[in-house]
Amino acid sequence: MSQDSTNGPVETRKLAARRRREIVAVLLFSGGPIFESSIPLSVFGIDRQDAGVPRYRLLVCAGEDGPLRTTGGLQLSAPFGLDAVSRAGTVVVPAWRSITQPPPAAALDALRCAHEEGARVIGLCTGAFVLAAAGLLDGRPATTHWMYAPTLAKRYPAVHVDPRELFVDDGDILTSAGTAAGIDLCLHVVRTDHGAEAASALARRLVVPPRRGTNQESGGHPRHLDRSLPEEIGADPLAEVVAWALEHLHEQFDVETLAARAYMSRRTFDRRFRSLTGSAPLQWLITQRVLQAQRLLETSDYSVDEVAGRCGFRSPVALRGHFRRQLGASPAAYRAAYRARRPEGEESADGTARSAHHPGPGHSGHSGQVPGQSAPAAAEAGAGGAVAAGGRDGAPARVSEQRRSPDQRELREVRDVPEYRDRREAREQRERLARRDSREPWDPRNSRREAGKPDSDVFSPRLPGQRGRGQG
Repeated sequence: MSQDSTNGPVETRKLAARRRREIVAVLLFSGGPIFESSIPLSVFGIDRQDAGVPRYRLLVCAGEDGPLRTTGGLQLSAPFGLDAVSRAGTVVVPAWRSITQPPPAAALDALRCAHEEGARVIGLCTGAFVLAAAGLLDGRPATTHWMYAPTLAKRYPAVHVDPRELFVDDGDILTSAGTAAGIDLCLHVVRTDHGAEAASALARRLVVPPRRGTNQESGGHPRHLDRSLPEEIGADPLAEVVAWALEHLHEQFDVETLAARAYMSRRTFDRRFRSLTGSAPLQWLITQRVLQAQRLLETSDYSVDEVAGRCGFRSPVALRGHFRRQLGASPAAYRAAYRARRPEGEESADGTARSAHHPGPGHSGHSGQVPGQSAPAAAEAGAGGAVAAGGRDGAPARVSEQRRSPDQRELREVRDVPEYRDRREAREQRERLARRDSREPWDPRNSRREAGKPDSDVFSPRLPGQRGRGQG
């Protein structure tokens, strides 16, 4: 039931003029758990711009009068009251002190007003009870600590409670499961606001996994591993191999290549890798390529075909298949949803403004001028001429309008026109066969797949009834 905004547009209210998206208000109450209360303070209240994490402005607000005592005997003093909530674009409610006590009426009114004015409201752990008491969860999916999920469902029957999720994102209302799941939800908020790179940098500072599985029953084990994997492995010999793989994702290699670099057989390498990381090396490699594609889609204007090549996929078809399988959306749809959340010209994670025709940070040094291209030619390309090196007698060659307009290509991919898709895939198949036939003679061992194509780059869905091991 956990929803991601990349799967489709979510209708949200327009943020009121007096509220600012970068302002986060944390609503604290007396008797609340100190750990859950500290999560939003650690995520949104510390300046980590040196690590590439855009800064939020934090307002710690008292949800009621009197001293705010926490579990363990600590006493807090909040610098702001409920009136400060009216300036926030995001309001976070950590765990409530007791599920048997009703929240203060003034705090509930402040939450309703914030939501009506377009603010995003977040409930951590039993903070979902406060949101439910305010009526913000009626008819919506939500989660909370698995111990209290039956109580939430019984007390508020209009809420669609799912105790299996680590967090639920329903657009402008977000809830998390118990205790540490609040970190997962706050990282998800940073990822939604500023992209995967910023969320990964923040996760490394917090020394937590950037993503975890969304099932509480499974213990929230990581779905995949991030770029911090070499440090997590430590001094094991595989760390060097994995670090090499992360630096060469733009190249085409497979698990056999990694095993050879580790001086191991494929079987030994698979066993060692799985014992250290809990993930099969093939699946890890595919996931890292998808993550790299996600970063390029967020920070550059490369077409989907170009992104596939820069992430080591042999074809855009392989990228689209693996991307949709892991993130639930096509690359073009993901980019469109991401850009809809971040208006054109908004600053990127490193503080630089990104325009619609220049790639942002986070990709291998592509400067917009084709290698070997003269400065006048580059200027002509920037002026709309769309020239590229390689023309006859040194003259720049014109590229097609389709290549010059990535936005038009994305629109066609989002619409998924059958005629266009069929022609493109047929052309790619003919080109692959031509390259294979010109490269080497026919061999029965190569008749079932393209010679030299890494297993990690093949996407071939298995039909019902087919046996054998599928790719990816």
